[in-house]
Amino acid sequence: MIDVQTDNYQGLLSIEAVQKVLNRSRASVYRYANTSPDSLNPPYDPQRLNPELRTDKDAVLLFHPNEVARFARDVLGIKPVTIQVQEPVATVTQELLRSILTELQTIRSMLSDRQDVPSSQPLPENARLEHNRLL
Repeated sequence: MIDVQTDNYQGLLSIEAVQKVLNRSRASVYRYANTSPDSLNPPYDPQRLNPELRTDKDAVLLFHPNEVARFARDVLGIKPVTIQVQEPVATVTQELLRSILTELQTIRSMLSDRQDVPSSQPLPENARLEHNRLL
């Protein structure tokens, strides 16, 4: 079993991660990859390492873990191959964003609770518009 961090690519593996999984050089991984200077997304080739679809020729090559395991098993003959994808360690920025999200969810909950409680006095027109805009 090989543990690989995904580097924020939503479960996809970068060239460096594939290099680690296959225990090959970076140049070898590029030679294995199904890429072409003439085509952005060449057709599937069972004898090559097929990257995920790209929208730009300068986009980073990313590989699905199942494709890397298939290539290692079927083409390179590495047996058994199990790739376990791990989320990267939380950074300070991710923690800050998570706390902001929690705070926003709390504010939204409080506002929806306020909306459920009928007020004794009607809101002035400009306050009502602002109140509706916030919801």
